[in-house]
Amino acid sequence: MANACGVDFGTSNSTVGWVRAAGDVRLLTLEEDKATLPSVVFFNADENQFSYGRAALGEYLAGYEGRLMRSLKSLLGSGAIDGQTEVGGRALPYRGLLAQFIGELKRRGESAAGQSFSKVVMGRPVHFVDDDADADRLAQDTLEEIARSVGFDEIAFQFEPIAAAFDYESRIAREELVLIVDIGGGTSDFSLVRLSPQRAGKSERRDDILANGGVHIGGTDFDKYFSLSCVMPLLGLGGRLGGNAEVPSSYYFNLATWHTINQLYTRKVWQQLQDVAREVADRERFARLLDVVEQRCGHWLALQVEGGKIALSSQDSATLDLDRLRPPEQLQLKREDFDIAVDHLVQSVEHTVTGLLQQAGLRPADIDSVFFTGGSSGVRLLRQRIGALVPDARHVEGDLFGSIGSGLALDAARKFG
Repeated sequence: MANACGVDFGTSNSTVGWVRAAGDVRLLTLEEDKATLPSVVFFNADENQFSYGRAALGEYLAGYEGRLMRSLKSLLGSGAIDGQTEVGGRALPYRGLLAQFIGELKRRGESAAGQSFSKVVMGRPVHFVDDDADADRLAQDTLEEIARSVGFDEIAFQFEPIAAAFDYESRIAREELVLIVDIGGGTSDFSLVRLSPQRAGKSERRDDILANGGVHIGGTDFDKYFSLSCVMPLLGLGGRLGGNAEVPSSYYFNLATWHTINQLYTRKVWQQLQDVAREVADRERFARLLDVVEQRCGHWLALQVEGGKIALSSQDSATLDLDRLRPPEQLQLKREDFDIAVDHLVQSVEHTVTGLLQQAGLRPADIDSVFFTGGSSGVRLLRQRIGALVPDARHVEGDLFGSIGSGLALDAARKFG
């Protein structure tokens, strides 16, 4: 049994994969009977302790005093990684919070496997940061430092779509040219790879990878623009001040973005909001924003929006029950509302996939299969647009939350034995 594992530290969900023996690839149980651990940390100020995953979300929604942090991966490569958040006078450095969570992944994986792990292949997006090689390198270096600090001695990295390709390859019977589409919580990553049972045994796969590409767009961005388009107007976005100037939009952008919600909870921002409230024309809607900030239920609101996005991936309409707003609101939404809100994001994804084909010198007809993975690959508009780019390719759906972790485990077994 190898003491090497694969860790998929995701923006929204994380997994740990392990090859127990030849042909026995498993995703380890991380919470209750589930192989995924939502990438969420809650510092419970009432009990002075941290909780993780679904338990963290449960404590937050139950009303415990504290601070919820989600989408921590989005901090990698940004200046905010060296910042901190504050709860009850206690400073919580973001770098330390990432270490807390990744250390918890390691501990839970080891407990499920019944052995320790000292070696790891960690997944990474094709680009942590778009169009900035130095920031991208810094993001990986930071993640490596954190992995080492929690007890991993040997650390390697693999692009997440390549890991998904390895998982798909373990189940095919003939050679295929595959477009891997990995739409995660924070990034959309793509690879064009030649896969076959014969190639799977090779330790070096560089020649089989025809092109990689990615863009910093993912599920949290879909949530953000869906919220800005359909929900934030209920809280005053687009409203006017006394001199006909527009209400500052920055508060709404922060409230609609998972990893910046906590920035609204400072004394400085609260005072700014009080100043705006004195000038705002639509006092009732702006009062809703004040109430959301005062009650610190921004993450609750983001969860409702995320739930609406998920519902509209499989059905034509959805109802958001916004019962914590004052007054409460039931918002009726159609898929067209969501499609309009995220169309510009989907266009960026289309442009990236088109560029990938050109980079590899391939025609759409050359692609045998499109392999979809990542929790946000279920967005119907996204699938339709990508499908239209390679209309003859077969569509294959992987484990949306587990393919990368399984592929990283296979890569760990190859790299470390």
